Amino acid sequence: QVLSLPIVVIVHGNQDNNAKATVLWDNAFSEIDRVPFVVAERVPWEKMCDTLNLKFMAEVQTTKGLLKEHYFFLAQKIFNDHSTSLEDFQNRSVSWAQFNKEILPGRGFTFWQWFDGVLDLTKRCLKSYWSDRLIIGFISKQYVCKLLSTEPDGTFLLRFSDSEIGGVTIAHVIRGKDGSSQVENIQPFSAKDLSIRSLGDRIRDLGQLRNLYPNIPKDQAFGSHYNKEQTGKD
Repeated sequence: QVLSLPIVVIVHGNQDNNAKATVLWDNAFSEIDRVPFVVAERVPWEKMCDTLNLKFMAEVQTTKGLLKEHYFFLAQKIFNDHSTSLEDFQNRSVSWAQFNKEILPGRGFTFWQWFDGVLDLTKRCLKSYWSDRLIIGFISKQYVCKLLSTEPDGTFLLRFSDSEIGGVTIAHVIRGKDGSSQVENIQPFSAKDLSIRSLGDRIRDLGQLRNLYPNIPKDQAFGSHYNKEQTGKD
């Protein structure tokens, strides 16, 4: 006889997300010679970062993994702690409850449900954009405002939606005639939206978007992702 890898039996598709969380946690954090079904309740945050990165790269099938600033945002999210430095999180440990039991503050979903939605969206619709590093993605709305507030009119960047599962939104600067700036967030696009019209074409459509942060003309950044417009009878 031999012990199998973890298996979760589900009776409905809506349990798929929680099943994946259980399997991921067991695969990543169980000891080889453990008693069956015994897994650590808490794990070091650094180990969690490695696991999320490996999962992201494998699922999306990209060589471009998560960066330090992405881990910082994810730590703030999972711990509900807006500490100002990455070092504040280095020696912390994260629990199973924080990963996939406790609902995120002000939301209707857990950290894993949100992260899994990002995975699915990126895999289905954004792989090439992510691999070309055109999407910052894991960044808070507050930090986006800080980054963009001093930029010229029409500067924009792409981030994953905080309020919706599996959504990507465009934040852009509108600068008034008096020089004051305002950062607008466009309604997030879901996988369904992007299957109807691709992200590149949507960015081309929006005249108020000019330069991808920090300063790349949008046609230069996204030109290879535009689809040729069909004309006439087509």
